[in-house]
Amino acid sequence: MTYQDTLNWMFSQLPMYQRQGQSAFRKDLSNTIKLIERLKHPENNFKSIHVAGTNGKGSTSHMLASILQEAGYEVGLYTSPHLKDFRERIKINGKVVSKQFVTGFIEQHKAFFEENSLSFFEMTVGMAFEYFSKQEVDIVVIEVGMGGRLDSTNIITPEVSVITNIGLDHTQFLGTTLEAIAFEKGGIIKPNVPIVIGETQKETTPVFIELAKKNNSKIVFADNEVTEAFVSDLTGIYQSKNIVTVVNAIKELQEKGFNIPHQNIKKGLLRVVKNTGLMGRWQTLQLNPKVVCDTGHNRDGLNYVMEQLSNEIFDALHIVFGVVNDKDLTSIIDVLPKKATYYFCKPDIPRGLEANELKKSLATHGLKGKAYNSVNEAYNAALNSASASDFIFIGGSTFVVAEII
Repeated sequence: MTYQDTLNWMFSQLPMYQRQGQSAFRKDLSNTIKLIERLKHPENNFKSIHVAGTNGKGSTSHMLASILQEAGYEVGLYTSPHLKDFRERIKINGKVVSKQFVTGFIEQHKAFFEENSLSFFEMTVGMAFEYFSKQEVDIVVIEVGMGGRLDSTNIITPEVSVITNIGLDHTQFLGTTLEAIAFEKGGIIKPNVPIVIGETQKETTPVFIELAKKNNSKIVFADNEVTEAFVSDLTGIYQSKNIVTVVNAIKELQEKGFNIPHQNIKKGLLRVVKNTGLMGRWQTLQLNPKVVCDTGHNRDGLNYVMEQLSNEIFDALHIVFGVVNDKDLTSIIDVLPKKATYYFCKPDIPRGLEANELKKSLATHGLKGKAYNSVNEAYNAALNSASASDFIFIGGSTFVVAEII
């Protein structure tokens, strides 16, 4: 198979949560365990950091990878979802996995995948771990796909675990309360492995303390620690919390003997985009009019984005906006500004919500705009309508951002 044939098979034959929704969610790790046994446990051949959380886990993972790269380590990075190319999910020192490895891995194990009905995410995790093992990396930063306890990545024993924060997202899978979601994400806490919690929350703190106690794990609440004020090339105001989390995770690695001098922390945070290729986090696409996109899509994520937006100076605000069809719109409506012109669109995936339906739902709450046939049509309409002193924001879904970048 060619690389494109391989991708077509992966996307069309196997369920994938990000595209399809609930039908792709697995409630146990049995398939992942079968796969890693077949691969002879590649996850045992590298050290790792495990990162979970509702918001910020992608940025946090990339910051950690960038700092470790600056310190001279060969660093694997596994994240999801991708924006433009599947291979963005699997990188070493910012370089994506080769097309040849992707096609070769799928061809070698295709019969096994079909026989055991592995999900897209399960086989992708196996592919990543096999790649990092074969490339003999020093350490891998592994971002949880969703949740933690039952996530396919949760077969590793990391050097340190990180949970950025807890919010109400993916409630159909993880639970409808912060406590329940914390329990699922806290499933990455391993015996005798330190856990860094990014944000102290009254509902979730007792859950994490109890899980850490059961696992005899040191627990650090990063926002309660005295931490030097570092800056990053990731400029969203919400990144300040991620930076504090990252610095405390690095401290735990230093205590385990990792050689990460202060200047490497500083440089790593300033070179996240250069070192890792991260996209879509308060990313400026052009000026006059200023165009910014951000992948924040749940209530907490959009709250941070809109707070950042309130600090911008412009004459008029244009918002290119699309969501997935299982999005609880009632959870985000009051976060979205009413003094804006909306360009409603459907991301080009089966799970995308129809633009007219989105327009109708939001119109009842005073959000006005037109529906467009595609993300690019909506974006072009915004560009044509905006003056040089206006501001265009693109967001609502990772998949909307992916079509613009």
